[in-house]
Amino acid sequence: MDRRKELKEKYRLMKPAMGVFCIHSDKTNMNYLEGATNLPAAINRTVFQLNFGSHPNQRLQKDWSNWGESSFTVTLLDELPYSEDGTLKEYKEEVLELKNIWAEKLKHDGQDLY
Repeated sequence: MDRRKELKEKYRLMKPAMGVFCIHSDKTNMNYLEGATNLPAAINRTVFQLNFGSHPNQRLQKDWSNWGESSFTVTLLDELPYSEDGTLKEYKEEVLELKNIWAEKLKHDGQDLY
């Protein structure tokens, strides 16, 4: 197999990190949670939307536009492992459940969510 085909196959088999990340506002102390089956892509997409002014969460977008990216911290909260026989649908359900667990934990700790 030539090098190019080998790299394509390796990329196809690669499993990106999945789990939950948080965007924390240093100004308002509020948190935005998002879960994803591809964390690097989701974080990049979310930051791009915020910088472009098109994020669906209007409160977060307003704060981001007012104070800029430097007033926020993006943190990986939790990562899920892949199972041998898991399906994308099952992974999405697990990520959603994990996001809900983190939302409850933050609320219990007195943190506000966007």
